[in-house]
Amino acid sequence: MDVDPLDALNEIAYLLERERSSRYKSKAFRTAAEAIADLDDAARREPGLRRRKGIGDSTFAVITQALDGRVPDYLADLREKTGVAAGSELRGLLRGDLHSHSEWSDGLTPIELMVDAGRRLGHEYLALTDHSPRLRVANGLSPERLRDQMGIVEGFRGDGFTLLTGIEVDILDDGALDQEDDLLDALDVVVASAHSQLRMESAPMTRRLIGAVSNPRVDVLGHVTGRLVEGARGTRPPSTFDPHAVFAAAAEHGVAVEINSRPERQDPPDELIAIALEAGCLFSIDSDAHAPGQLSLIDYGAARAERAGVPADRVVTTWPLDRLREWLDRRR
Repeated sequence: MDVDPLDALNEIAYLLERERSSRYKSKAFRTAAEAIADLDDAARREPGLRRRKGIGDSTFAVITQALDGRVPDYLADLREKTGVAAGSELRGLLRGDLHSHSEWSDGLTPIELMVDAGRRLGHEYLALTDHSPRLRVANGLSPERLRDQMGIVEGFRGDGFTLLTGIEVDILDDGALDQEDDLLDALDVVVASAHSQLRMESAPMTRRLIGAVSNPRVDVLGHVTGRLVEGARGTRPPSTFDPHAVFAAAAEHGVAVEINSRPERQDPPDELIAIALEAGCLFSIDSDAHAPGQLSLIDYGAARAERAGVPADRVVTTWPLDRLREWLDRRR
């Protein structure tokens, strides 16, 4: 099958992002794609292309091989290496994703590239949930910046796709939320996550998480244990808390427990998913994507949820947008 050079470069960037490869690698292929985007095939064949800004040896080889009617070697190798996680019935039922980031906070790309990737995956909706102010290391959004972003998000809706306004709001040590109440009220989706003091004693951590899920502005409890099980950042043990109490509170208040799809998180652990199931919780299978290619990480989250026996109807991201909005509007 012929591959257009532009499509090949973008797909390579996407797959590198999916596998959480070096951001410099994926950026190199996206930069090369931008460099040839406005060129016709004749211009792409000119000998001087290699000297064009943004074109390196690897990207030039991809362009040349694609123009010769071949699947570029780099792309073929990546496709074989990455593949797609073993298919699950639940994955086929997912309609969207409630946790993603853009370059407005600690994501790698502009909003439009995240939207394009969501559309390619067939998403009906995607929530843009950049970080809140206290998370300065992640360039968290001040109230003013969040208001600006909300206005921009409105422009990414139509043709069967809706970009939802949102935030991944930091849960403060006392269970309060790191953003103005009126702004949280105005957003479509609020994901609440703890990012600091993860080694807090069990009793105060339990009170902290219960405080968050009891807040009427919270929709999703994000990566609840904060653990890391693999990856470049190393490993981190899970936070300790009373999961029966936390998940009972989440179920009482209609807050979905996130099944975070990032392989380095695998959060919650299987035993906590079982407790949340027994408590009657809803779930949200989310990518926590920081780049377009990472949106497809929901493959992994869906496979984990299916193995854990999570019923599809209790996964809010299987719901059509109208039903999802009814749930999001339940207490605001």
